[in-house]
Amino acid sequence: MTVFSEEQEELRRTVRTFLERTSPEANVRRFMETDEGYDPAVWKQMGEQLGLQGIHIPEEYGGSGFGFVELCLVLEEMGAALLPSPFFASAVLAASALLSSDDEEAKKELLPGIASGTTIATLAYANYTAQFDGAVEATSTPAGYTLSGSRHFVLDGALADLLLVVACADAGPSLFAVEKGAPGLSVHPLSTMDLTRKQADIVLDGVSARLIGTEGSADEVLEHVLRLACVALVNESVGGARAVLAQATSYAKERLQFGRPIGSFQAIKHKCADMLVAVEGSRSAAYHAAAVAASGDQSLAAVASLAKSYVGEAYFSVAAENIQVHGGIGFTWEHPAHLYFKRAKSAQLLFGDPLHHRTLLAERFGL
Repeated sequence: MTVFSEEQEELRRTVRTFLERTSPEANVRRFMETDEGYDPAVWKQMGEQLGLQGIHIPEEYGGSGFGFVELCLVLEEMGAALLPSPFFASAVLAASALLSSDDEEAKKELLPGIASGTTIATLAYANYTAQFDGAVEATSTPAGYTLSGSRHFVLDGALADLLLVVACADAGPSLFAVEKGAPGLSVHPLSTMDLTRKQADIVLDGVSARLIGTEGSADEVLEHVLRLACVALVNESVGGARAVLAQATSYAKERLQFGRPIGSFQAIKHKCADMLVAVEGSRSAAYHAAAVAASGDQSLAAVASLAKSYVGEAYFSVAAENIQVHGGIGFTWEHPAHLYFKRAKSAQLLFGDPLHHRTLLAERFGL
């Protein structure tokens, strides 16, 4: 069982209180319907008052200097509140990509903006199958590099001030920085099932870009970042699973049928018990994965895939059972159950579905 320090528990309480005030269901619904998909005022408070965007970024780069475990605690509370924001894209994907690179100059120049929240960044690496390929080509010129091609399913791609794009250069896959509004860059927002997490396709036509690190180094960087992203996502998912379990048990106590709470019926008891087992199992897997990621242990690849495969299915199962416990009202647009259900499904597929990660585990262990 993972035991958090008093400082970590205080961080959790602070973030939970902040989100209860700034991200109630009404605000989630309001901002998920906008093109931007977030509240700039809340985002500013997160950066200036709480320092959340830079919580795991070292102080030398403008961050708070905490670790990956603290980042995951923050994400768990955000998942419980369904906070609509570019936090995952900017603080997890983009920041981790820069921190994993060997470009000290880029870290010092770009990370402080991400840490303060004044820069919203994201990582663009996927094709239509959500995997990396050579769909973006990097061409070296006397003035630097230009990128041509497309990337898909970019988290908060339409919002980002800074795009970190994985492209193929002469030496192999490389990481490049592209600024918002650069000539030749076009961004196309996508219509997605989960409106609380915006995605976009980007097309690059001779766009000027800055090389991050060395040519050919992006394979290793991307591999590490995606493992960290899986760990971050399962911790966010634990928060969501915890929230829907609370919804289900609360409703089971309040809803009367035949003169008694529906929670007194055996079928509902079994559903809630199964949900509790799934949530607690997910919590254990996610917390362990966060500790491994923070320690830099070489088992990260296996642990990340194991947690992603288990928690992805568990969250989706719990979200679906929550709707079943609520009955007809759980299917309606007015009830929040469907918002968590859609978030759970998108989280299950993001960065590889359970089958993909079980295949990775099987290959790793020679099964």
